[in-house]
Amino acid sequence: MIEKVMGFVVSTVNFGDSSLILNILTKEHGLIGVMGKGVKQMKSPLRSSAQKFTYGYFYIYYKKEKLSLLKDIDVIDSFRHLHEDITLIGYLNYVAELVTQVYKESESTLLFDLMMSIIFKMNEGLDPFVLVNILEIKCLPFLGVGIVLDACIKCGRTTDIVTIDGDVGGLICKNCYRKEKIVSLKTIQLLRMYYYIDIASITKLEIHAQQKEEIDEFLTVYYHRYTGMYLKSKEFLKKIQDL
Repeated sequence: MIEKVMGFVVSTVNFGDSSLILNILTKEHGLIGVMGKGVKQMKSPLRSSAQKFTYGYFYIYYKKEKLSLLKDIDVIDSFRHLHEDITLIGYLNYVAELVTQVYKESESTLLFDLMMSIIFKMNEGLDPFVLVNILEIKCLPFLGVGIVLDACIKCGRTTDIVTIDGDVGGLICKNCYRKEKIVSLKTIQLLRMYYYIDIASITKLEIHAQQKEEIDEFLTVYYHRYTGMYLKSKEFLKKIQDL
């Protein structure tokens, strides 16, 4: 029986000369592999839609824990605006790879809506740098390493917080401070906002360069120390950001 699922193609793998395996994060089944037989052929009606970053309804012969078979696609959005800018492609690649790896650890179908909410806001023209940091912090609970953002990580004190440190793993109060790098109070406030904000409610993102840099540095160190993830797309994204 053919099943209709909503999904986003996070990656593709060539299969023979004319076929593709689509790795699709779906709302219904999480991450699935779907065989698109002959979709690379010039005459295939699915040639233009069976591609990485396609968002739509996929009609498939679903096979749990096996390769499903693609029958048809109704494209909701191909995000052409994002495809026109190499920097935005870099961000899109990172979003797709990050969520894919987090899904493999948690197998939570909630990640589909989280990923799409970020991509929608990128497509609206909001700052992708900030959006990626929001995604990173919201992914941490799925990995079992969520950040405590209301008390000192060492003693539990909720007052006199002076900084936040990725290696230590959270906030540090004045009594527990041991020469860690001081970040601005605004950076700590923004991290809390990123953690709790409803992404759909965001209409603008005007964050000072200093706070953006401090937040990104903290999350980079935190991910490295507490998740063990290494994503090639993150390294590529850093190179693009440095241009």
